[in-house]
Amino acid sequence: MADSDLDIPAANDVVAAARAWLEHLGSEKHLAAKTREAYGRDLKQFLAFMANHNGGLIDLKGLSGLGPRDFRAYLAERRRQGIASRSLARTLSALRVFFVFLERRGLAKNDALASISVPKTAHSVPKPVGLDQAKGIVTQTRAGAAANAPEWTIARDTAVITLLYGSGLRISEALGLNREEAPVGRTDMLRITGKGGKTRAVPVLPVAQRAVERYLDLCPRELAPDGPLFIGQQGKRLSPRIIQLVMQRLRGALGLPRTATPHALRHSFATHLLGSGADLREIQELLGHASLSTTQVYTEVNADHLLKIYDDAHPRAR
Repeated sequence: MADSDLDIPAANDVVAAARAWLEHLGSEKHLAAKTREAYGRDLKQFLAFMANHNGGLIDLKGLSGLGPRDFRAYLAERRRQGIASRSLARTLSALRVFFVFLERRGLAKNDALASISVPKTAHSVPKPVGLDQAKGIVTQTRAGAAANAPEWTIARDTAVITLLYGSGLRISEALGLNREEAPVGRTDMLRITGKGGKTRAVPVLPVAQRAVERYLDLCPRELAPDGPLFIGQQGKRLSPRIIQLVMQRLRGALGLPRTATPHALRHSFATHLLGSGADLREIQELLGHASLSTTQVYTEVNADHLLKIYDDAHPRAR
């Protein structure tokens, strides 16, 4: 959905400001399209609520006049609709960014939003698979293949999964690679554009290079340089759902926990590097995290792992 196509339930001056804001987020702030869409939906829902709350479409003057009670009423309504704290926090962030934009453009000013607290979100820790489990997933991908799957698709799935674990890629990043970016031959690095358009360089292990080379040798179609590297049986870019199904079958075949998903391999990449002595800042760069605090959650994972080893092995822990 293009920003200009957003149906904004507000007075004309707010509609114009909202569209200028969304354009600003893309052209000047360089936010990813998905993020802009989410912010646009958040703003639309807020303005729709305010139209009902105030008995008519709100204009810029009305936005300036909103008080803390109005913002809290909106958040309370969203909470009643079952919206989780994480989504409410994003909504509040979107509104704050919008009102800062309005103030800087001299269109409206509202200090009430600063008094609204961000909803507390549950602290979640990534759930990686163990080192031996990760090795099993990479080396026994065949166990996750569908019945009568052709050899080239098994090689393809192995290559994808090896990249997820070996380079810490998101599944969208791995499946977004084009043929000309294939890490084969002397190419042992990938330039990945991740969330928010942030680009990073990640190394590719020889085992992953060999897996990609084997897939390319077996692939029955000629791949265009600017076309997808990983394809489905119809020749189109491979769907993430295929790799998710492979992991689902691997969970059953290898006795893995339900948390063993494609994204868990990225968590495993970071956790196992940290456990081997890698620097946290280096892991941040490899994962493409904008903030070190995002990467620091892996220190908690590693601590939990060490405590489990202690509980299992130390005689005083029994």
